[in-house]
Amino acid sequence: MRVFVTGGTGLIGRRLVPALAGQGHQLVVLSRSPSGFFLGGPKVDLVRGDPTKPGDWQDAVPECDAVVNLAGENVMSKRWNDEHKRQIRDSRILATRNVVEAIGRSDGRCNTLINASAVGYYGNRGDEWLEESAPPGDDFLAGVCTDWEAEADAAARHGARVVRVRTGVVLDNTGGALAELVEVFRKFIGGPVGSGRQWVSWVHHEDAVGVFCLALNDAEISGPINACSPNPVTNRELAKAIGRALQRPTVLRVPASMLRMAVGEAADMALASQRLRPQAVLDRGYRFRFEQLDAALADLLASA
Repeated sequence: MRVFVTGGTGLIGRRLVPALAGQGHQLVVLSRSPSGFFLGGPKVDLVRGDPTKPGDWQDAVPECDAVVNLAGENVMSKRWNDEHKRQIRDSRILATRNVVEAIGRSDGRCNTLINASAVGYYGNRGDEWLEESAPPGDDFLAGVCTDWEAEADAAARHGARVVRVRTGVVLDNTGGALAELVEVFRKFIGGPVGSGRQWVSWVHHEDAVGVFCLALNDAEISGPINACSPNPVTNRELAKAIGRALQRPTVLRVPASMLRMAVGEAADMALASQRLRPQAVLDRGYRFRFEQLDAALADLLASA
């Protein structure tokens, strides 16, 4: 299969692209600076362009069989203000809109869209178990995810199968939330955030890639799917597990008020409670390699 990928240099993309190439797929990776991350190769072609802007890059989409759209501004790259919130929203909405427009030019050849989304879709839901049929939340990120997914669903009007992958907190020792937490714990200042009772739906990077591969390769999957371990943990349990893995104490707690002073409205992400079950992929027979947090951390932090 020839697969067009946006966001290929992000946390998931840099793992997913070589995995798909290893399965025999031919990849076309969109990048603002193609010489930066991928060197290309017999199974990876590089296209220069900005997915938030229409351009010549769209001409490559009709020559592909599927699109994996991972484009989106890092939500925690800086303190939230009106401008950064606009970037978070536009980087997802506009990129997806442009991808769908390009799919519409393919006369039916490009018939699959695997579109990233996030567990932020559900908002702050306390102890409620959340499967894919649960309604969206009502905060900023929930609104972004709802509109993001609606843009992706528009590809169905062009005959495409659409899968919306609501990814949990991706645990990766090379970046993302875990890498930042590890640095804090190494300094002996790690611990729960807020009450510590909020649920964290996490996923090892290998399983995040596995779910995206399943979504691409299984033509029977469509609609929303949760990409997270079947065993979410509370924030307190997450802190204790990282402490055990690094042999560090977890007695310090970061009050919600202190976190909000430090990062502003972005603190809502760390304080939100989302207790997900990945029912859709379990129903399709996906077996998580890392179902338990301690095993995932042991794998990721073995050399820490």
